[in-house]
Amino acid sequence: MSGGNALDFAKVGAILEIGATDSREAAEATRRGLPVAALDEVVKSGRLTLTEADRIVLPRKTLAHRRKIGTLTPDQSDRLIRVARVIAVAETTFGSKEKASRWLRRPTTAFDGDAPISLLDTSEGSRQVEHFLARIGHGLAA
Repeated sequence: MSGGNALDFAKVGAILEIGATDSREAAEATRRGLPVAALDEVVKSGRLTLTEADRIVLPRKTLAHRRKIGTLTPDQSDRLIRVARVIAVAETTFGSKEKASRWLRRPTTAFDGDAPISLLDTSEGSRQVEHFLARIGHGLAA
């Protein structure tokens, strides 16, 4: 997590291809509703599977409806931003998309045998994962 908040949100904006470079821009984009294409980009890039998106961001049936509208709701956008933020922090912490992906999907005793990605469906679970990533980044946890 070495790069600071601006770098993290620039990476979030890049992951989602929304152009947000800081937390304020990300918050404004979230309130407006992110384009469905942002979710498509996360899936296309391999950072999230469609099954994971279905469980964490919004159900596939709802996604089909949102495609017709073109944007996600603010709540759905907030969940997507949260997931992208954790992915960005993991990629920064581990130095690559592949290593971050493996870590996010590997069950760990730190989360009672759950994979970190399974906790991203709630804001509290996401905070726990981000906190743990910060500890790893500072050499306090393995």
